[in-house]
Amino acid sequence: MDIGILVAATAESGDLAEIARLTESLGYDSLWIPEHPVIPVDMKTPFPAARDGKLPDHYARWADPFIALTVAATVTNRIKLGTGICLLPERDPLMTAKVIASLDLYSHGRVIIGAGAGWLREETEVMGAKFGLRWKRMREMVEAMRVLWTRDEASYEGELVRFPPVRCEPKPVQKPYPPVLLGAHGPKALERVARTYDGWFPLVRDPGQLKRDVTTIRKLAGEHGRKSEALQITAIVDPREQGPSADELRQYRDAGANRLVLFSQEIGVETAAGKAPELIRKFAPVVERAQRV
Repeated sequence: MDIGILVAATAESGDLAEIARLTESLGYDSLWIPEHPVIPVDMKTPFPAARDGKLPDHYARWADPFIALTVAATVTNRIKLGTGICLLPERDPLMTAKVIASLDLYSHGRVIIGAGAGWLREETEVMGAKFGLRWKRMREMVEAMRVLWTRDEASYEGELVRFPPVRCEPKPVQKPYPPVLLGAHGPKALERVARTYDGWFPLVRDPGQLKRDVTTIRKLAGEHGRKSEALQITAIVDPREQGPSADELRQYRDAGANRLVLFSQEIGVETAAGKAPELIRKFAPVVERAQRV
């Protein structure tokens, strides 16, 4: 099983080139950078990952993931470069397709897009999208980008995304295109993964629940005429103090996970304070354990 790590890249989180080199040298398979373009000052939506509903301060200071991953790409040769997650409904499809393809070109085919529709209504709307239509816009964006990545003359006619025939180059190195993994939860998310996306990128607390959900996704994918075994399952897990044990790693593997990405709110706070290298070293034994599972 592969092990990645998610780092909240901010102006305070340290030398990102050093972080990327260290991640690769210690055997992690991937580095993931999250996205929030802006945080509205008067937001009313409670943060779903906190009991008190308060958003951690570092969320307002995250760097653009594609700029951060470009820095990482220039100093590494092997690790995958993932967005965790990219808020596609808040982006322009043409420019985003160009950025992703360019990064895939210059990284020699190492890009993975973890994508989501977003939970923060005020952010979605200030970025110009309708919150109630964000899932439809996201699906259409993914469909449109795939057309842009694979056709010399690309056009798309959706309800929310549309453009006449255009040329959009460079094309990605990965064929047919970089994988887009859906970061979402619940029954509708499982259906969306099975129907549209290249895999699933959930926050996971229980290998048993992951196994049940992956079984559902693969069944639904087959019903949609898709090859369920081709779907990538990358699970975000809280490493706690020592990271998943060998037994826990086996359980996640048997549940269908191809990769675990280590992240927690505690890591987010600490990486924003410049402790990313310390944490990357701390959890390196998880990489070693995973190689033996």
